[in-house]
Amino acid sequence: MARRFDDAKLVIASHNAGKVREIADLLDGRKIAVVSAADLALPEPDETGETFTDNAKLKAVAAAEASGLPALADDSGLCVVALDGAPGIYSARWAGPNRDFGHAMDRIKVALDDNPDREAYFVCVLALAWPDGHCETFEGRVYGALTFPPRGDKGFGYDPIFEPVGEDRTFAEMDPAEKHQMSHRAQAFDLLLAACFNAKQ
Repeated sequence: MARRFDDAKLVIASHNAGKVREIADLLDGRKIAVVSAADLALPEPDETGETFTDNAKLKAVAAAEASGLPALADDSGLCVVALDGAPGIYSARWAGPNRDFGHAMDRIKVALDDNPDREAYFVCVLALAWPDGHCETFEGRVYGALTFPPRGDKGFGYDPIFEPVGEDRTFAEMDPAEKHQMSHRAQAFDLLLAACFNAKQ
């Protein structure tokens, strides 16, 4: 059985403002004080894992150990079928040191060239770690297709080029609350909440 979360404060182990905001929104309404790794000036660990799960655990454990508080980390990315799953765990790195996702989306378009296969999916693994090193992980996925040029300004990362199955809008064209109903992060969050959090926490 997964360990239950019964603390009053949680570190979101990310320096990505968009990701921190989305996770905080998913926790909204719970009696938990949320602080980000950036707020605490925690260093960003090198993501040396070979899978989303490896990297999520690495980030969560590092933040929990450094802060002395439970920490929630997310490792997520876009996997393009025609590119053998790239950028995958390197999704953030494709954006370069300045986190320029416009550049990253252009890079995907160039790599696809005239390949008609635009199938893609987002993966999110959430890792919840405690200062004693214990860690729980949960994975969510959402499938869809890529579209160019990018559309919408409500999301972040690769959202402007991703249309989930059954939609003719990109994630970046949806209101955050609507995206939260179907996103890879929301799916992982549902599993996390069911396993580790009390219903009225």
